[in-house]
Amino acid sequence: MGTDGTGMIGTDGTGMMGWVGGNGGPVADLDGAREQAADFARSLGGDLRVGEVMRFSNHYYAQILDPGGSRVTEVLVDPGTGGVQMELGPAMMWNSRYGMAAAGFGTPEVSAEEALAAAQRALSGDGTTVGPAEEFPGYYTLHRLQDGEVAGMVSVNAVTGAVWSHGWHGRFVEMSEAG
Repeated sequence: MGTDGTGMIGTDGTGMMGWVGGNGGPVADLDGAREQAADFARSLGGDLRVGEVMRFSNHYYAQILDPGGSRVTEVLVDPGTGGVQMELGPAMMWNSRYGMAAAGFGTPEVSAEEALAAAQRALSGDGTTVGPAEEFPGYYTLHRLQDGEVAGMVSVNAVTGAVWSHGWHGRFVEMSEAG
């Protein structure tokens, strides 16, 4: 924590932990979540925009993209307050651009195909499969599928191949691709 009073969250709420307070009002739909995530993306700078937005029973999830369409991080939107934070887990810990691994975590050596195989091995026996590996800086995120429908998410570290299941989302409700 600095002596200037900014602390871990920074002066405008986008410091190390990547959080932007909401407007105090509820987010009722995917469009509202997209708007809140877009505010967060603007706070990061670099002409970032929102890609995929998903609604789960616990919160909304959104992907942040760079101007070229590459995924740069994942965020969660609180449906009650509109507050936005960097997603727990891989986006905070493994992201080599915006997370704790930004100082250097090693050279990514795990391919998208290897990430898909690692995720499927980790989930074997639970009756689910995984969708394509979506690349983020330092890791991949995949949709966990039950009978072809989204049932959750899982991430794979691009350096170590470690697998991290996203247990915090709750039940999948709906999704909107890039707006």
